[in-house]
Amino acid sequence: MARSVRDLALAYALPAGPDGADGYSTAPREFDAGLGTSPDRPVRVGWLVDSGLGPTDAEVAATVRAAADALRTAGVQVDAVEIPALERDNPLELWTKMNVMEVKPAFRQVTAGHEDQMFTYSKTLAGMPDTSVEDYVRAEQGIERLRDGFAEYFQRYDVLLLPVTTIPAHEHQLGQFTLDGRTVDAFHVSSTTVPFNLTGLPALSMRFGTNSDGMPIGVQLAADWHSESTILHIASLLETLSPVRDLHPAL
Repeated sequence: MARSVRDLALAYALPAGPDGADGYSTAPREFDAGLGTSPDRPVRVGWLVDSGLGPTDAEVAATVRAAADALRTAGVQVDAVEIPALERDNPLELWTKMNVMEVKPAFRQVTAGHEDQMFTYSKTLAGMPDTSVEDYVRAEQGIERLRDGFAEYFQRYDVLLLPVTTIPAHEHQLGQFTLDGRTVDAFHVSSTTVPFNLTGLPALSMRFGTNSDGMPIGVQLAADWHSESTILHIASLLETLSPVRDLHPAL
C-alpha cells in the first residue's frame, strides 16, 4: 500500500475510525489502545514461525528470525513464543468452513453465465461442499477461542512477529508446494494471515529479506485490538534495520 511506514501511517489516518455504515467499526477515531497513549514505555515482541500454522519455507523462517534478532539488537525485548490457541484450532480450516458458505452465493450471482472466466481460487471455493450448520457453528466457536487465545497473548506482549506467507513470492498457477518434506496446497500460503482476518486484529506486512531466487520475503506484525500505533511504531523501527530498505523495483 505504501513505499514506507511513514506513508502507510499517513494513508491509514484517512480511513481510521467508524464510517457510519459498518456496524463493526465501534471505536472512535481518537481511541488508541497502543503505544500512542504511552510512546516511551518498553515494548515486548514475541515471534513465531509455526505454532500450529504448519510448515514454512526455510528462507522465510530465517527472515523472521533475522527480524527478531534485529529488534533485539535495537534494545527491544524479543522472545520466541507459542500460541496454544493456534495449535488447538487451525485458522485456515475455520476460515474455509466460514468463508465457503459466505462467498458462494455471491460468487454464483456475479459469475452467472461467465463461469469459464472465473479465477482458479474462485472456482476452487465455489466447488467446495457446503458447510453444514453444525460445522459452521463449530467454526464460530473456534474463532472465539482464537480471540481468547490472542487476548491472553497480548496481556504479555505488545506485538507478534511472524511470516506474511509461508513461502516467498512464487510463480503463478502453482497448486502445491513442498515445505519441510510436506506437500501442502496453495491455500496454505494464507495460514499466517487468516488468523487476523478471523479475529479482526490489526496487522502489517513489510519486506525484510530476499530468497535465493531473488524474490522478496516479508514479515508480518500484529498487535492487540485498536493498537495500530504499536504496529506502526515497531514497523518504523524495523524499517530502519531492514537489509532491503534501499531496494526498489526496477523502472
